[in-house]
Amino acid sequence: MKIIVDFDRCEANGVCVGIAPDMFELDDDDMLTAAEGDVEPDRLADAEEAVAQCPKAALRLA
Repeated sequence: MKIIVDFDRCEANGVCVGIAPDMFELDDDDMLTAAEGDVEPDRLADAEEAVAQCPKAALRLA
């Protein structure tokens, strides 16, 4: 599974960064970047939590 970000919805609140800082990062301009490639199986629970907690529903796993 990969992390997909809907940048039209994302407001860079940083909730995902707080949950999984190794998968998400906010740059100096408050632009979100997500880890590329497949989510490791041992990190899937954190990725799912970040998706579930996103206040703008801007994240999904595919």
